[in-house]
Amino acid sequence: MASAELRAIRRRIKSVESTKKITRAMELIAASRIVKARERVRAARPYAEKMIEVIHNVGRASGDVGHPLLERRELRTMGVLVVTSDRGLAGAYNSSVLRMAERHMAGLRDRGVALRLYAVGKKAQTFFSFRGYDIASSFLGVTDQPTYADARAVAAALIEDCEAGAVDAVEVFYTIYRSALSYHPARIELLPVSPPEHPEDADAGGAEGKGAALAYEYEPDPAVILGRLLPRYVESAVYGQLLESSASEHASRQRAMKSATENAEELIKVLGRTANQARQAEITTEIAEIVGGAQAMSAG
Repeated sequence: MASAELRAIRRRIKSVESTKKITRAMELIAASRIVKARERVRAARPYAEKMIEVIHNVGRASGDVGHPLLERRELRTMGVLVVTSDRGLAGAYNSSVLRMAERHMAGLRDRGVALRLYAVGKKAQTFFSFRGYDIASSFLGVTDQPTYADARAVAAALIEDCEAGAVDAVEVFYTIYRSALSYHPARIELLPVSPPEHPEDADAGGAEGKGAALAYEYEPDPAVILGRLLPRYVESAVYGQLLESSASEHASRQRAMKSATENAEELIKVLGRTANQARQAEITTEIAEIVGGAQAMSAG
């Protein structure tokens, strides 16, 4: 009996050791990818900031130009883009942003607002499909190492629906990366486009603001340029959100796998002690049998 118990414990120790090797490898892979993802986030920010500045300058020169991506309409249908991962084993990374999105979508439904859902990552697709949501578009295989082409595909679907009137606004739920230990889910309005106001606008009068815009010469006219820049702005914003989410995913997975590795090490220690106790019980039983046999022979 003791021998069977000891074999079972040793098999479990080998199984936990194999699991530990896997979690340790995943921890190291995630740690290496955090560095690359952080660098990509940092490299993308200057482009997005410059894009905002250019749109601001062109927007001042174009006046009150009309464009579907700038138009604020009565909110009847809200587009919701949820960014998650394609793979699990990332701690609370997916669940936190999914819960946040689901609560907000429930509030919109209570207000009578229709929803049009866009899912980035298999986890979002599975989560909302299981709960009966209709998903307009799904984008899979892009969250691990997102490219600008991936962001362009996502932005194209959002822009097309906005321009066609299928949605009146678009909100994005994603995870903002702060550091390897700090990241949190966030919600922002992506469409209609509302670039932040330039500080000069708050200080300058109307005539001065127009005078500043006249310092530029545009070819073609500012309205046409703005119409071409707005889709690029949406693409760069989506790209930044994908990069932030990717960095957060790797950071969350690295922490989760580190915790799993430490738990495996602790379990191996506990099982080792249990195996030693079983081995001692087995030896004690064998000694007792030998002594008993010897006594029986001497008595005979």
